[in-house]
Amino acid sequence: MRCMYCGHTESKVIDSRPTEDGTSIRRRRECMGCGRRFTTYEHIETTPVLVIKKDGSRQIFNPDKIRNGIIKSCEKRPVSMEDIDRIVADIEKQINNRLEPEVSSQEIGETVMNELKSLDEVAYVRFASVYRHFKDINTFMDELQSLLNEQ
Repeated sequence: MRCMYCGHTESKVIDSRPTEDGTSIRRRRECMGCGRRFTTYEHIETTPVLVIKKDGSRQIFNPDKIRNGIIKSCEKRPVSMEDIDRIVADIEKQINNRLEPEVSSQEIGETVMNELKSLDEVAYVRFASVYRHFKDINTFMDELQSLLNEQ
């Protein structure tokens, strides 16, 4: 492992333990060149899943895009980062468990909206307004009305 401070390629592992979610191993290392300490994470290598966009193009699935969209939707709302990370991890797990090499962006968006609907209705409406491209107040009101009807 190359030291991030001096670039030396030799280091020794000082401490090794699993992360809280058990999906990776956290290792504390000490550089044999400069003596500084740094942390690395070991993850299972997975086959990338491609996301089919609305225009037909394909991109590698990136959970950070989901996280960023949810964070924007939950801005100034009483939603913890822990809840957001849980949603992202659940969605990522659902996509990986499908065992399919591709997933549509529509399916991902609908899944995010379903998760947000149960977490925070304001965040749900914010996400839906961007995701569904509300064109006017009537479309927005229709979505709010369907949300009220479900309750």
